[in-house]
Amino acid sequence: MAKKRRAVPGIHPYDGPAGGWGALKATAIAVRTQMDNLTAPATLLRTNQPDGFDCPGCAWPDKEQHSTFQFCENGAKAVTWEATSKRVKPEFLAQNTVTSLLQKSDYELENFGRLTHPLVYDSETDTLRPVEWETAFNRIAEVLQGLQSPDEAEFYTSGRASNEAAYMFQLFAREYGTNNFPDCSNMCHEATSVGLPFSIGIGKGTVSLDDFDETELVISMGHNPGTNHPRMMGTLHELAKKNVPIVVLNPLRERALERFADPQNVIEMATYSSTDIASNYFQVRAGGDAAALKGIIKALLQLEQLKGDVLDKDFIAAHTQGFEALSADIDATDWAEIEKESGLLRQNLEQIAELYAKSKATIVTYGMGITQHNKGTANVRLIADLLLMRGNMGKPGAGICPLRGHSNVQGNRTVGITEKPSAAFLEKIEQVFGFIPPKKHGHDAVKAMQAMVEGTAKVLICLGGNLAVALPDPEKCFPAMKTLDLSVHVGTKLNRSHLLVAKETYILPCLGRTELDLQASGRQSVTVEDSMSMVHASSGKLKPASDMLLSEPAIVAGMAKATLPDSKVPWMELVANYSIVRDLIEKTVPGFDNYNERIATPGGFRMPLPPTERKWTTASGKAMFSVFEGVNEDTLVEGDDVLRMITLRSHDQYNTTIYALDDRYRGVFGRRDILFMSDADLDKRGLEHGDLVDIETMVAGSSLRLENMTVIAYNIAPGSVGAYYPEANILIPLDYIDKQSGTPSYKSVPVRVTRHAG
Repeated sequence: MAKKRRAVPGIHPYDGPAGGWGALKATAIAVRTQMDNLTAPATLLRTNQPDGFDCPGCAWPDKEQHSTFQFCENGAKAVTWEATSKRVKPEFLAQNTVTSLLQKSDYELENFGRLTHPLVYDSETDTLRPVEWETAFNRIAEVLQGLQSPDEAEFYTSGRASNEAAYMFQLFAREYGTNNFPDCSNMCHEATSVGLPFSIGIGKGTVSLDDFDETELVISMGHNPGTNHPRMMGTLHELAKKNVPIVVLNPLRERALERFADPQNVIEMATYSSTDIASNYFQVRAGGDAAALKGIIKALLQLEQLKGDVLDKDFIAAHTQGFEALSADIDATDWAEIEKESGLLRQNLEQIAELYAKSKATIVTYGMGITQHNKGTANVRLIADLLLMRGNMGKPGAGICPLRGHSNVQGNRTVGITEKPSAAFLEKIEQVFGFIPPKKHGHDAVKAMQAMVEGTAKVLICLGGNLAVALPDPEKCFPAMKTLDLSVHVGTKLNRSHLLVAKETYILPCLGRTELDLQASGRQSVTVEDSMSMVHASSGKLKPASDMLLSEPAIVAGMAKATLPDSKVPWMELVANYSIVRDLIEKTVPGFDNYNERIATPGGFRMPLPPTERKWTTASGKAMFSVFEGVNEDTLVEGDDVLRMITLRSHDQYNTTIYALDDRYRGVFGRRDILFMSDADLDKRGLEHGDLVDIETMVAGSSLRLENMTVIAYNIAPGSVGAYYPEANILIPLDYIDKQSGTPSYKSVPVRVTRHAG
């Protein structure tokens, strides 16, 4: 009998499937509240289409055979959020102090609308006022030129930046003299970028959309595609319709992985029906992914001993090294430890191993539920180990599929946004441009913020993003931003990081993806790289939100030209014609041969992926197995009352951008002050659905707290709790990271939950 629960304001179950009429209604609301009803349909229909623009949301690839509709509910939200008719004009800013704006929520700040003028902070009036572009560029240059060392500056990049803007940004910083390149990848898939090169020689996924047509099994780990990569749901829907097993390991029961109604499926929409997605759903404990993977591998090795012909021994012998060490470690790992840490039974993991052993072609998809851990890099390598055991690399229907978030976060890394550049890349830069770039490795996102906290970083230049809000520990990050000599933010809308003003702060408004970018040589296209290494063109058509906006390449060039008067780079030529930027990328980055010609083809081209040809660019020339020592996170506090907290995005959210205050599929409406907890954990603590609680971080040396949260009963793995990001970032110490990749541990924070003391 279902447990009777008291009513809690804003909390009521959502019984519909993911997608379906609920998605269409939400899309209509997004259009009605943000855009002109006449321009919205045509704009949405150009999303992810030839001669259109790439969705500013997720990085899931486009279908080669384009349908009329190549956008999803959350893609529509991203488009309408950017193409909104709302404006933040100088008159509004003159009437609202920065101090008063900081009292607004993150949702309210962005919902004010598009920025229309370049802005400078006026400390006397505590307001943002218009400034001339040249005045801003010259003052930014003056401050940069006055630093004692180029390494006192941090150059941050958001995943929304195009290949062209990102390439120019790294050129600017490297000619200036630093490799300080914190970027959004540091906070999400850096564990992929670090771990996979050790395993298979490249820090990218190996599958294409075509592989999903040929796969016999998908293992889905640590992601919620209905919210974070919604167009993936079309692919999963097709697989489920064909009865391809989809095995899910995730702490929460997520509606999109349970059942989905395709808004483009006439029958499902007409009959209010849906399709079950997961064939098997296992609720792994937060932080228990490594234990679960080791259990699957252990069961697979036991199947090999019992039946034989389970492992691909020929592949292992010809293409890999390190299998014996992996096998010995797995043999020494006790089932009781695996069960305790993973929260799953041995028979669950053996069931997955049996399904895997039967499949001739398997894809493993994973998201930040795998990477954002103390051992995120090791988690990624364990997934590679599992795939290598049965030769699921370099054959149709098989491979590893990291689910990148922002639409060009992978492309930025490809064209040089990294604090650890290769010697070969730096040599090419020197050959082509005639300056000697710095060789010393720079700062990632956490190290950059730590330098600000310590006072050794003086300048922060952000090409998009909301760095202070995205990082953990706002009690350290927010004050540190205000101690900088200079902060510069390129963006489309106000956000909290902009308002954490330094001694001098400039906010430089840029064109969005949806807008016409007209330069001296005519209409411009930019390019982006999706999660499956496809590079394609993007070109907006909307009239810009203001005549005062500049493109991201133009803003980067303006800062660079002013800062580097003797620059070797022809900055203004690059702005006049982005094809020249692409020619330079082609000369310095492998894989971009005939760049301009190939992006003229709808769908673009795929970057080289040696593992798809069973070529391994590792130090040994082989794919490398790894050993994950033990079964758990290495810095978690033990104790019966300690839970592991996962930070979550709501369905009305993308990264730090909050479109509205609902989380439809989880049954939360109009609020975000929620802690999700299982019935078992509620009972254990004498709590009830709807009680107010306080949360305390149990990391040694920390004293972080989040108080007065409403705890609600939810179908989440016992021992795990969930809270919304970025609100729950206050519970994550800045140095609580994966030591290999530097990624913060947003998905497995040890916490203690008690009844609210107030």
